[in-house]
Amino acid sequence: MKGFLKLLMLTVSFAGISAGAYVAGQKNLGLPMLNAALASVQTHTPMRAAPSGAVLYYRDPSGKAAYSLLPKKSDDGHDYVAVLASEDMSFAPKSKTASQPETPVDPAMAAAQPAKSGERKILYYRNPMGLADTSKEPKKDSMGMDYLPVYDGEVDEGKSVKVAGGKLQRTGVKTTLATKTAIVRPVNIPGSVMLDERRISVVSTRTEAFVEQVADITTGSTIQKGQPLVRFFAKEIAAAGALYAADIKTGGKGAGSKGSLQRLTNLGVPLDAIKAIEDTGKVPISVTLLSPRSGVVLERMAVDGMMAAPGATLFRIADASEVWVVADVPEYELSSIAKGAEAIVHIRSLPDLEFKGKVELISPEIQSQTRTAKVRIELPNPDGLLLANMYAEVEIKTGSNAPVVTVPDSAVIDTGERQIVIVDKGDGSFEPRDVKPGLRGEGMVEIKQGITEGERVVTAANFLIDAESNLKAALSALSTTEVQP
Repeated sequence: MKGFLKLLMLTVSFAGISAGAYVAGQKNLGLPMLNAALASVQTHTPMRAAPSGAVLYYRDPSGKAAYSLLPKKSDDGHDYVAVLASEDMSFAPKSKTASQPETPVDPAMAAAQPAKSGERKILYYRNPMGLADTSKEPKKDSMGMDYLPVYDGEVDEGKSVKVAGGKLQRTGVKTTLATKTAIVRPVNIPGSVMLDERRISVVSTRTEAFVEQVADITTGSTIQKGQPLVRFFAKEIAAAGALYAADIKTGGKGAGSKGSLQRLTNLGVPLDAIKAIEDTGKVPISVTLLSPRSGVVLERMAVDGMMAAPGATLFRIADASEVWVVADVPEYELSSIAKGAEAIVHIRSLPDLEFKGKVELISPEIQSQTRTAKVRIELPNPDGLLLANMYAEVEIKTGSNAPVVTVPDSAVIDTGERQIVIVDKGDGSFEPRDVKPGLRGEGMVEIKQGITEGERVVTAANFLIDAESNLKAALSALSTTEVQP
């Protein structure tokens, strides 16, 4: 029933329109009325001007939210549509109502007016998508997004990065001040304890001798200087002693006995034996050798009844009151070690003790097999705790006591080609800066160039800021240079 009523009403309306058209045609009223209607439409509907201006960007032909700075094609092969300057629609709200007519304002005069006290001056507005388009007035882009204000003091050369306060908290950004401190870096190397070669003595005869008796001394025994070691008979010493005794009887202790005395001295006869010849006028049958120094017997070769050849070693004695620690320094660490540097030595068998000394010698030769150089550290050993060939762990302090500009190790980003430090400029602004690092030690690194004392640097989450800085630089390279209005 309702469908029938609708059909009836449509039929009646169409009949009425047809009748009106017939009457207008009979009375010649159609053409004037049509012309009047067209004139009214032209009066109230202005002609739309053709698009003009520079190409701002390109949009997807199907109306999707896809844009490009350069000409391209969509997935289905259609060309992106160019958007000219006149086509970028603005949806900014009107500042005046109908009851308050808008008064034209000269933009130059408005820009020249000073900002209110406490407010930052807005220089211009930039496209929120990073396109090369700016505006003096607030506006929206074709997607309805507000243009972003650029304040006075925010204009830089593209190096700084702005990070919102909330984002800083979420990413865990931490900062610290660059300070001037002395960097001391320890070099840990292996070494071993050695006897001071200047404190080793060999006991031997200077002529062929028959060993009559050896003192009760063995290898490892500790002896004192002047202690008897071995008694022997030497035919050549007996002959020289008899000649010296005869010279004393005939000419006394003067020029006449000088030659024979020198011969006894050259044969290594002890002074006590020479004095006995002078006092008694008799030559002793045997001669006793005494220890030339206090120390430890390293080697005993003398045996009762042996015939010792001239120069044959009977005893070898070492003074262990001072010892050496010889360590192997890698070739790449040699430049940081200097003579006189402080060294700390730890011995595995003496874990609770620490021995301190100084570097006394750096070997002028590199071992070709290990590419290391030997350094010598002298240590006092009054208690005899340090034994020859003990394994040692050596820590040599390197660096200078002069204070230098330093930052924590975590503040330096090493890309392989560059070393970067993120500088906190305040108000959420950060600047990546190239630096030249120097010595490292104890968690700090010297900055030779790029950072000054007192500047605040980022020590945590600096990789995120650096990534954002690189992204900003990449976007700037894709677009044309932003021109301020």
